[in-house]
Amino acid sequence: MHKLLTFLSGAALLLSACARPDTTPQGRLAVNDKKIDAVIAQMTLEEKVAMLHSKTNMSSAGVPRLGIPDMQYADGPFGIREEGVPNGFQSAGWQLDSATYFPTGSALAATWSEDLARLYGKGMGIEARLRGKDVILGPAVNIQRLPVGGRTYEYLSEDPILSAALALRYTEGVQEQGTAVCIKHFAVNNQETNRGSVDAQVDERTLREIYLKPFERAIVEGGAMSVMPAYNKVNGDYCSENEHLLNEILRGEWGFKGMTVSDWGGTHSTMGAMLHGLNVQMTGDTYLGPPVIDSIKTGALTEKLVDEKVRQILRVRYAIESVPADVANTKMTSQPECQDIARQVAEKSIVLLKNEGGILPLAKDVKKIAVIGQNAVLKTQSGGMGAGVKALYEVTPLDGIRKRAGDGVQVLYAPGYKNFPGRRWGPAPAKPNPLEAAAIDEGADKKLLAEAVKLAKQADIVIFFGGTNKSIETEGSDRSSIDLPTGQNEVVKALYAANKNLVTVLISGGPTDLRQLEPVSPAIVQGWWNGTEGGTALAEVLFGDIAPSGKLPFTFPAKLEDSPAFAMGNFPDKTQGGDLFTLMYRADATRMTREERQKMLDAMPKPVSKYTEGQLVGYRWFDTKGVKPMYAFGHGLSYVEFAYGPLTASAGADAVQVSFDLTNKGQMDADEVVQLYVARPGAKVEWPAKELKAFARVTLKAGETKAVSLTIPVKDLRYWNVDKNAWDLEHGTLQLLLGAASDDIRQQAEVAI
Repeated sequence: MHKLLTFLSGAALLLSACARPDTTPQGRLAVNDKKIDAVIAQMTLEEKVAMLHSKTNMSSAGVPRLGIPDMQYADGPFGIREEGVPNGFQSAGWQLDSATYFPTGSALAATWSEDLARLYGKGMGIEARLRGKDVILGPAVNIQRLPVGGRTYEYLSEDPILSAALALRYTEGVQEQGTAVCIKHFAVNNQETNRGSVDAQVDERTLREIYLKPFERAIVEGGAMSVMPAYNKVNGDYCSENEHLLNEILRGEWGFKGMTVSDWGGTHSTMGAMLHGLNVQMTGDTYLGPPVIDSIKTGALTEKLVDEKVRQILRVRYAIESVPADVANTKMTSQPECQDIARQVAEKSIVLLKNEGGILPLAKDVKKIAVIGQNAVLKTQSGGMGAGVKALYEVTPLDGIRKRAGDGVQVLYAPGYKNFPGRRWGPAPAKPNPLEAAAIDEGADKKLLAEAVKLAKQADIVIFFGGTNKSIETEGSDRSSIDLPTGQNEVVKALYAANKNLVTVLISGGPTDLRQLEPVSPAIVQGWWNGTEGGTALAEVLFGDIAPSGKLPFTFPAKLEDSPAFAMGNFPDKTQGGDLFTLMYRADATRMTREERQKMLDAMPKPVSKYTEGQLVGYRWFDTKGVKPMYAFGHGLSYVEFAYGPLTASAGADAVQVSFDLTNKGQMDADEVVQLYVARPGAKVEWPAKELKAFARVTLKAGETKAVSLTIPVKDLRYWNVDKNAWDLEHGTLQLLLGAASDDIRQQAEVAI
């Protein structure tokens, strides 16, 4: 009863606030409240409740007799998913729903570019409109806590400042095109293992400073119109019925006025969801359907509460113009403008990890290139269980290299190793594929290895493509390790023995263990799952048409056990259960009846994931504990050198300002991502060794010097004071650390705050 009174009093405060002009990004959602109230007054209870749950697999109901269209959802977040059948994920077989496959989240984050994040959102918004979609299920902005995380490739970064900046711009880019974002997964959704039942137990300071920051900026500053609660629990309550997250923080503190939409199958009760912040159950009506009407009849719920939820949904509906059915899907979804955006993001995302002896860019006298490894030809637009894209086209790395090399250069190819296909979706192939491995740790195939070595000996240079695939890094499960699969280490060692002119390109969404590969790879490039123009962008970098400028958005640990959750014994959990989404929606994978799946759902374990590493996520852990990674957060080389001039700094009441000169000392145009970290010598409050607080991507012509300014808002220097239950600022000395990576600090200064 106390929680009900808290919710109702909070709702009353929100309603009274709407009477005053509110020009904030969230406040603008309430401009139609008078019209909406008039519409609600005309609706029956049944019509209202019909809006609180799915109508089809990717829609929720409007009210046709009152001219209110259904809400149409588009799966994302790196491309508008092909049209499915009304009540499933199977393809509907349409001809015009091929979309642009944008680089995945970790690739976007590697650009460290707010401008590109906004362009990315614009492209997604354009194509969503063409498909008649009102809401994109994205961006996905959870912090990358685990190197093995199944959705690391979807998420942005291990750092909240970087993630928040990109989440904000992505949100703005989408919503400026007239489509709403559904920012996800709120909150602390950092593992796929037991994601449907795990209780993420995290202290309030860590929650606020690390895990909520990206959501907060996108919602408060970007006006994100909808939010998707995560599958997991946070501190004991499922996210879809979490009073602290949804009512106290989201609607109360952040002033969110839009709608919340459960993850598919992520609703767990009628009373919990209704009282504690959920608007729409996806999918089905088992909780927010007839049981709501029954609860109103018994007095357990009130119709006023339903009205408030409908009002929040209609705010989004009124803010987003519905695309008429005879206008939607009349043009090809993938547009040249969006394909160009995908190419720009891919170009700026590629990270040069190592370039011993200047082996890259490829020398102009190279006449024969041996491309080894199936990751040079495998397409990454779909695979595994997560959201994919039916791309209009995808340029593979081998495609890009061959096209760029031209007629005067011979490009040879050999698969090198077998590909691990992962879990089968649907029936097994009639004949086994000789290029597929039966197990992820299967050793190198002798025949394939011999063929690859033969080509390597003939070539002027060898480009080895290793990494993972979308069956290894996939929604629904976390990796058991970050080892390179199917004997890739053995292959690259043999290639190096055959030809010392070797470049390794890693195609993956997350980090891999490079302890064996690094000593035998003079050059290493992180190539990501880089979208529809990924092969084009990669070839441009390899041949030196553009300088590499991506920076790692997360740490590459030397070994998995060095990363914080593993070092603290917080992951993996020994309790293992079935995946909620798979059990509910993928009968093709489980081969179970509905009754069997429900029985397993009921018996799912109730594990706990303890976040005792606190704020020490990613580089914060490595720096604070003095653990050397393989490649540090923010690392990324170029084909030129940059000189950082002395740092000038000042502190005001609202912001810390720094300025310096940056010089491109090379012979080609290039971008540098400058990074400003802070440390707090003499602090009484516990802090990490250093934290990123500002960054910028700077474009410089050959030999050019630019004056660069960075700003740290003082609000970003605060900490969550658990005793006051509020944000607080620790005064004292602030050490400013400017550099090209978290482990490459070039200039320092101090200010008092």
